[in-house]
Amino acid sequence: MAINSALSKPLTLSPELEAVIGAGPMPRTEVVKKLWEYIKKHDLQNPANKRNILADEKLKIVFGKGEVTMFEMTKLVSAHLK
Repeated sequence: MAINSALSKPLTLSPELEAVIGAGPMPRTEVVKKLWEYIKKHDLQNPANKRNILADEKLKIVFGKGEVTMFEMTKLVSAHLK
């Protein structure tokens, strides 16, 4: 049960992350959901490999690079949550 409460605990978002998904605080699960909404809305999945995300200018600030895997994304976003 402790794992679920940790995932649902509202976290403070960095200003860079808020620029992409909106104002926090919000739980990690919601952050990931909103990131995927943003990625799909702006068509940022690599057409050759859907598991990779091609960062636009806003996401480059969050990720620190132009292309990340889905797994990297989760790790890189953690740095923007408190």
